[in-house]
Amino acid sequence: MGRRRSATTFETVTVRRHRPDYRIVLFMALLMVIGLILLYSISPARAEFINATSGSSLDTAHFMQKQVINLGAGLAVFVLAAILPLGIWKRYGVHILLLGIGACALLAVLGLFMNGGVIIKTGGAVRWFNLGVTSFQPAELLKFGLLLFLAGFLGRRVATGTVNSLHDTLIPLGVVVGIAILFIVVFQKDMGTGITLLGMVAAMLYAAGLDKKWLLLGIAGVGGLGILLTVTSPHRLARVATFVGATDSSDAASYHIHQALIALGSGGFFGKGLGQGVQAFGYLPEAVNDSIFAILGETFGFIGVVVIIVLFGALLHRILKTLLTTYDPVLKMIAAGVFGLVATHIVVNIGAMTGIFPLTGVTLPFLSFGGTSLVFTLLGLGVVFSISRYTTHQIVKEEADHESTMRRGRVGRTRYTGTRRAERAR
Repeated sequence: MGRRRSATTFETVTVRRHRPDYRIVLFMALLMVIGLILLYSISPARAEFINATSGSSLDTAHFMQKQVINLGAGLAVFVLAAILPLGIWKRYGVHILLLGIGACALLAVLGLFMNGGVIIKTGGAVRWFNLGVTSFQPAELLKFGLLLFLAGFLGRRVATGTVNSLHDTLIPLGVVVGIAILFIVVFQKDMGTGITLLGMVAAMLYAAGLDKKWLLLGIAGVGGLGILLTVTSPHRLARVATFVGATDSSDAASYHIHQALIALGSGGFFGKGLGQGVQAFGYLPEAVNDSIFAILGETFGFIGVVVIIVLFGALLHRILKTLLTTYDPVLKMIAAGVFGLVATHIVVNIGAMTGIFPLTGVTLPFLSFGGTSLVFTLLGLGVVFSISRYTTHQIVKEEADHESTMRRGRVGRTRYTGTRRAERAR
């Protein structure tokens, strides 16, 4: 006898469990290996610079070793998310969101009375808890909780055809997202994380079939809020001035982007090779974190940059394929949120390093050194990997005369092949 496969019922459709999309794992693995190779090549230079400027005694392999631990933790949560029942994410989304809000509120309160200890304060911003052996950024927990909450919230509105209802959907959603932005952008002064959160929300709203007029109004509102938060913050104004060319390379605000462009340009077509670059010796700020894309260009050149972009594109394509071929509107929203989150990180980081966007602190998934962002990225991808077990071979299409339908993968009523109709009839 062959093995029996379990089945999951999505609305009125029974979808049998099948092999997940292992290409998600393949592209993740390739990106993580390249990231480790990069950190291996610049870890001695970065450790030497820190030791010389701060009197520390970091091992030359410090960043490489720490990243291996971060990847181990991230892969553990990926496996956990891949094997847990999908119903758990629907059931506990609100709880995770409240936990994230509570953690951010606690960090904000502690930041008023402490300077060190269990919190880490840098440049007047308080974004991390100090856990001794590592640090934790509660904004990432808040983003993941918001993703799960909005997936359930929008999934239910899709099912009832009320996605475009001002009172039932848009006002409650605006309040929740506004609270998240308040903690992240205002209290933690983290515009980069706020941008990635909004990218995630925008992808979910588009996938849910939000009317274009509401999307345009939302973009206008967010743009106005962004301008207000920028003009009231000197360091954000300095970054915008650098972007529009109002400062020269001798200005402190211009230094970072100029060094990033030097790193990218000096790599040429094939790069300088492993351990041959100079930017990690203190010239390029945040060389192992937000600026890792510039280090990639210096080390592997144009060819390396193209390979990374292709791998990111392939990973996003697999997430999008999962989004387009799942019936359950809540799971579709989760996939859309993960897609938006990962895509925004990639676009904003690369855009900032190449001078397309104003400089902002956003990590590049799988390549940047760090733990919290990597762990939650892999957690989200683990959920998408699990969802890919319950997809169909056909893209879910719209059906006429349904308020929440949409083209090219936006959620709505579905059409079935002959096999699906037979299953539905049974």
